[in-house]
Parts: sequence; structure tokens; C-alpha cells
Amino acid sequence: MSTSIKSWATPLATASFIILAITGTLMFFNVNAGFIRPVHEWLSWVMSAGVILHIIANWKSFKGYFSRKPALTIIVTGLVVTILAIFVPAGKQSNPRMNMTKALATARLETVAEVAGQNSASIIEKLGSKGIMGGKASLSIREIALQNNKKEMEVLALIFDKPSKEH
Repeated sequence: MSTSIKSWATPLATASFIILAITGTLMFFNVNAGFIRPVHEWLSWVMSAGVILHIIANWKSFKGYFSRKPALTIIVTGLVVTILAIFVPAGKQSNPRMNMTKALATARLETVAEVAGQNSASIIEKLGSKGIMGGKASLSIREIALQNNKKEMEVLALIFDKPSKEH
């Protein structure tokens, strides 16, 4: 069994490593062209499977690493770094998208209209056609949402929704 696993587990781990190394490096340098991110994320599953199968196929040799201090140190360091990466907060830096959304929610409709590249009257008309009444250019998105028992994001989504072009 391990011979057949070895015949494809190692090439699978190797090929997926090459792809992950390249896409990960590109992502590090903020190159987000094409399908780099989804390929990187999904191929991590393939590499995980390949490595697990590689370990199973080479279990006897793999067990030997646990008796060697340098190898054991590297393995334990990898586990510690993984745990820290998952559980230690990255900092108090807030998500800029959330800050932008909060700013739009508290802004007056006329300001949001300008940001959306539309005019207040057409937005008020659009909101009215979706059952959101009482929109005035001087009201904030939050006030409009509260008056209509809607969430701010629902109102913003209607404002920034671009009609699809039919072909």
C-alpha cells in the first residue's frame, strides 16, 4: 500500500508546494492578478492531503524525526508559530472597509450620492421604488434606515447597486 501511495503522494505534495510557494510569494508582494488567491487557498487543501499521504507512506522514517533534537525543535517551532498565528490578535488596527461603511452610514444622503456618482433625487426615487420612504437629501443613511425599519447596509446596498446591463 505505501508503495502506491508514495508513487503519487510525493509528486502531489511537491507540485502543490511549487504552486503555493509561487502564489504565496506573489500575494506577499500584493500581486493579486487572475486567480492567484483562490488557487493558493484551494491548493493548500491539496498540499495538506499530499503531505499527510507522504507522511503515512514514510511513517517509519518520519517517526525517527521525533528522536532527533534539531528535527523535533523545527516541528515544535512550527506548531508554536501556527498556534500564535491563529490565537494572538494581529493588533488593534481596524478594518478600513468597516470604517468606510460606518462613515457612509452616518453621512447625509447628499454626500453618499456624491460618493456613489449619483444625484440625491435619483437615489430617493430608487429607494422609494424599493419601499424605502421619507428619504431627504439632508438625512443620514442611518436615519433613513431607522425610519424604514431597515439596516443601514440594506440602504447602502440599494444605493450602490448598479443595474446589470442586459445583452
